[in-house]
Amino acid sequence: MGRITKLRDLMGVIKDKASQSKAAILSKPNAHSLNLALLRATTHDPLTPPNPKHLQTLLSFGHSSRATASSAIEALMDRLHNTHDSSVALKCLIAVHYIIKRGSFILQDQLSVYPSAGGRNYLKLSDFRDTSTPTTWELSSWIRWYAEYIENLLCTSRVLGFFLGSFSSTEDKDKEEERVSALMNSDLIKETESLVSLLEQTCRQPESLHLSGNKLVGEIRGLVGEDHLSAMNELSIRVNEFGERQSCLSFGDSVELVCALKRLEDCKERLLWSSPVKKDVAEGFWDSIIEIKERVGKERENKLVKKTERLSDSARFGERVLRSGDSVRFASARLTVNYRFPLPVDSMES
Repeated sequence: MGRITKLRDLMGVIKDKASQSKAAILSKPNAHSLNLALLRATTHDPLTPPNPKHLQTLLSFGHSSRATASSAIEALMDRLHNTHDSSVALKCLIAVHYIIKRGSFILQDQLSVYPSAGGRNYLKLSDFRDTSTPTTWELSSWIRWYAEYIENLLCTSRVLGFFLGSFSSTEDKDKEEERVSALMNSDLIKETESLVSLLEQTCRQPESLHLSGNKLVGEIRGLVGEDHLSAMNELSIRVNEFGERQSCLSFGDSVELVCALKRLEDCKERLLWSSPVKKDVAEGFWDSIIEIKERVGKERENKLVKKTERLSDSARFGERVLRSGDSVRFASARLTVNYRFPLPVDSMES
């Protein structure tokens, strides 16, 4: 098995050299530099993640024209879909993740085209299998999960209206808090649910004991950890806002919010295990989540009790009102008069 792995790695190196030489000879000047940067960033080497210098070169194609950025994304996706090598596929996905986190707006815009907008779902890799070795088989499970995670990250960014992690300074955070405070309750809940979905997907990382020292997997965990921290920060802003609005939430809104926070709480143990933040900060975050969930839940129960009391009062009021056909009796039977009252509108309301 060791000989087979070494032979496969050697063949990968030869393929990389041949592909880079072919790109240098046959490509047009602009295409040559793009293809060369892509090939260098997504080699067959299974032991090392993409070289940051080569990733930066790839990202630089987003600082010129939209056509150039589009060509860069198309070349990256073609390489991702045409490879059957797990190392190349993972490095392509890492490059996609870098574009989301650190790419120019034009590059991100070209990447974010989705079927819902009439485009192609570039990252659908649910059928990817590399059966060359036991290690590549395990890496294949990471490829399938990582592609789905990045799709979820793009969806969350679309709901938020910005790419997650793009706000870093205190000034940016203040602007984000101001934006969140102006949102309708329904939009605020939608953003919260989207962030919860992303963290749920984070918890679905494959458990590959044999890949604990793999640098490619380590790179992915580092990038996902940064997203984890950004998602926690964004959730904290929204949960604090819900704390200010708890008395203004409708019964339906409070039900949706409590369900979303319950889903998040179900992820607590796994997220604490993989949390990139200090223990006391993480515990403070979870304490605030649980507190708001309980406060909103109690407010919802109070509203339900009040609604039930109003229904009971309405029913009792209806019994006191004379209905159609009821008669008012006087002392003399001759003076018995039938008064017909219309049914009050208030008594029909729940």
